[in-house]
Amino acid sequence: MSDTITPDLVSLDVGLGADKEAVIRSLAARVVAQGRATDAEALFADAWAREQKDETGLPGGIAIPHAKSAAVTEPSLAFARLAPGVDFGAPDGPADLVFLIAAPEGAAEAHLAVLSKLARSLMQDDFTAGLRSAASDDEVVAIVRAAIGEGDVSAAHAAPAAAPATVASPAAAPDDLTVDGRPARIVAVTSCATGIAHTFMAADALTAAGSAAGIDLAVEPQGSSGYQALPREVIDGADAVIFATDVDVRELQRFAGKPVVRSGVKRGIEQPRELIAEAVAAANDPGATRVSGTASEANTTASADSVSWGARIQRILLTGVSYMIPFVAGGGLLIALGFLFFGSDYSAPGNANTVVVENSLWDLPEGGLGIYLGSVAFAIGAASMGFLVSALAGYIAFAIADRPGIAPGFVAGAVAVLMNAGFIGGIVGGLLAGVTAWWIGTWRVPRWLRGLMPVAIIPLLASIVASGLMVLFLGRPIATLMEWLTVWLNELAGTAGIVVVGVILGLMMCFDLGGPVNKVAYAFAVAGLAAGSPENPTPYLIMAAVMAAGMVPPLAMALASTVLARDLFPPVERENGKAAWLLGAAFISEGAIPFAAADPLRVIPASLVGGAVTGGLSMALAVQSLAPHGGAFVFFAISPFWGFLVAIAAGTVVTALVVIALKKWVGRKELEQAEAPFEAVPA
Repeated sequence: MSDTITPDLVSLDVGLGADKEAVIRSLAARVVAQGRATDAEALFADAWAREQKDETGLPGGIAIPHAKSAAVTEPSLAFARLAPGVDFGAPDGPADLVFLIAAPEGAAEAHLAVLSKLARSLMQDDFTAGLRSAASDDEVVAIVRAAIGEGDVSAAHAAPAAAPATVASPAAAPDDLTVDGRPARIVAVTSCATGIAHTFMAADALTAAGSAAGIDLAVEPQGSSGYQALPREVIDGADAVIFATDVDVRELQRFAGKPVVRSGVKRGIEQPRELIAEAVAAANDPGATRVSGTASEANTTASADSVSWGARIQRILLTGVSYMIPFVAGGGLLIALGFLFFGSDYSAPGNANTVVVENSLWDLPEGGLGIYLGSVAFAIGAASMGFLVSALAGYIAFAIADRPGIAPGFVAGAVAVLMNAGFIGGIVGGLLAGVTAWWIGTWRVPRWLRGLMPVAIIPLLASIVASGLMVLFLGRPIATLMEWLTVWLNELAGTAGIVVVGVILGLMMCFDLGGPVNKVAYAFAVAGLAAGSPENPTPYLIMAAVMAAGMVPPLAMALASTVLARDLFPPVERENGKAAWLLGAAFISEGAIPFAAADPLRVIPASLVGGAVTGGLSMALAVQSLAPHGGAFVFFAISPFWGFLVAIAAGTVVTALVVIALKKWVGRKELEQAEAPFEAVPA
């Protein structure tokens, strides 16, 4: 690996311009002049785009503009000690120490780790003091190389290598940083858009602040060079979690149920003590925001090295469904609004696209404004729903191969739609695309080809393999299976058999309260929703049963803890019960998670009984829902609404009475051994 910094990349006690734009442009030109990048303007543009998202000035007179750029051929550090300093947006004034961190677009993990070490070193006073006192370019290079592990590690000002996760040792915590009379235990995740600099600086700042405050704090930096997941037992024992991130947290389900404080990564650098105080306050607040998810997800999404293939596949499928839901929720509600405007004109949906293209507010179609507005809502909703299978497949592939898997996954999903293979085809296509993209990403290729791998080679080859297999071998059999399933359900409609389907779906919705089984039932319902019509109401019946059953657990826990048996629930759960009324009414099953996490062997069986009652009764009353989400708040899309309410009320009362009976008559000692696996689940 070549030297990341050389004397020719150092500028001491110079003025490179009056503002940060000029400084970044000058440093980019210096990198190109040394043959380490091909286009100064392209490198500047990438660094400037990153600067526009979030200023890179940091307290202490430091700035770290940085970028991944296709123009960079060698990972490089260009350094300037400015005289005078230039404003980079830091709260305490101009920066006099500026590093331009330039990484190739497809930089290897080893290179990214080196650049990350520099970022962590900048948090150390002796390192920055050495840079300010250096008398020559060579001395600066020696200090930086020692810090990043390229030079003599015994040199002065050398910084320790970056550990994947850091832990602050607790001392004596102030009274306001305690939980249940002991020092708080906090876990944190840091990540920035590029995963090079701010990620690790925030991790070190939080670690140092936790140590100074005397609390137990463990940090997981999720950088571009990968990350080492915090141990399962550390997460389980934490009182709260801090997400100082600018991008999505990887494997979010590991933190399910934990009180959470969220901020941008830069606040983790500039205000670590404040973030810690907020996290401790959240840990002591029963009504604090929590990481969504279920106890089962939190227990099964440990690091990749410690989970089974079955658990990994479960996590992958959950990722796909989670990213799919926003397309479905928005699109489904728009379709429901379209039906509201159409009224009794059952032919309007079939003409919606024609109306949108050929008419306008100034040229209304036959039927007037209602038909036009309904057509617009219906067309937009149908377009959103059209992404359902592609989004499912794309983000399943993303969960396996990261960003290089998204394009081949979306293509495989589109091919599944083309072959009429439905959401099962999307799942299969997404898995094929993800595995193929991941495998291609492990190839050892020439250095000149590395930059093309994630943006061209992997998407091209993975799309050919995954979509080719779907077209040539898998698409038609899956389409036949989907056709058989559709015919079977349609034949059940109007018979007693449809009630059995409702009972099964109700059990699935209440089995893990937002977990994988719940998501499978929900995905099955919404995937068929677009095929519903007045002539084929079965998808609407299924959607209504799924939504009604999913509302039962939080509503039942609210009823039991705030009305029927307050004395059986501790104060914390009574407070949670107040919030569960609204969550349940809005079809947010996770509102029951605090109750299930604290007492799973009573709450889950009771929820299953009530969910089965609601699902079966919804089918028996022929309740239909045109909307995929919203609960009671989309009453206009549910018919008959009174039947929907009756089914929910019945299941809610049954679940509440069962959980009360279990709490009264099933002794705690009889459950202690059975609940042992759940003891680590956060309440």
